[in-house]
Amino acid sequence: MKPNFELNGKIALVTGATHGLGMAMAKALAHQGATLVINGHTPSKMESAIAAYADEEIIAHPYIFDVSDAKAVDAAITKIEQEVGEIDVLVNNAGMIQRVPALEMDPDDFRKVVDIDLISPFIVSQRVAKTMVKNNQGKIINICSMMSELGRNTVSAYAAAKGGLKMLTRNLATEWAKYNIQVNGIGPGYFATEQTAPIRVDGHPFNDFIVNRTPAGRWGDPDDLGGAVVFLASPASDFVNGQIIYVDGGILATIGKPQGE
Repeated sequence: MKPNFELNGKIALVTGATHGLGMAMAKALAHQGATLVINGHTPSKMESAIAAYADEEIIAHPYIFDVSDAKAVDAAITKIEQEVGEIDVLVNNAGMIQRVPALEMDPDDFRKVVDIDLISPFIVSQRVAKTMVKNNQGKIINICSMMSELGRNTVSAYAAAKGGLKMLTRNLATEWAKYNIQVNGIGPGYFATEQTAPIRVDGHPFNDFIVNRTPAGRWGDPDDLGGAVVFLASPASDFVNGQIIYVDGGILATIGKPQGE
């Protein structure tokens, strides 16, 4: 029996899908047959994103709303349900990071990161799950991080939020499994995006560190996330629940390459 990875007839909402990894995952879902709904918070980025999707013959239904505002989320999801249809797949991808040493970080900035990276996935998931419970089916995919497992200098708020998101994923999976809702996560490693371009240069200390630290010996390509997100969104993962799939080239599996290897 072949696993069913098709998403025809499914409606997928991807938050923070105007660029980067969110866009790559959204494209993968659309190419597998899903009707795509994308969220963003900047009109100019949304316009560029719609054009980028169109270049691959993908129709993206755009909705601009603040994922950290429960009332805005409720209004937006209600509108999506009325205009596009009820959401079958939710990818909580919207996020932010602030690189500030813990001794210097303002508590308000810490709260802001937690609001976006942890509270927002709860808000959006809770709203979407109400309809999923009614329909007795649904897929929720939280975009976690290697910082869900590891610490790193200057990202205390981000690591705290992503660690919390891992446990939120497991708890929602526990509570909602009886409604045939699967809640899982993806933890991306280090990927080649516009944001990382300045440090992905031969000889740059961080580039050399990542290439040497990753058993695969390279940065991830955004398309490398497509398989994981399609799997978790499709019927192929109907008995997979509360799991975090790390798409990291093997970083978390090792303490690193020996010198000279």
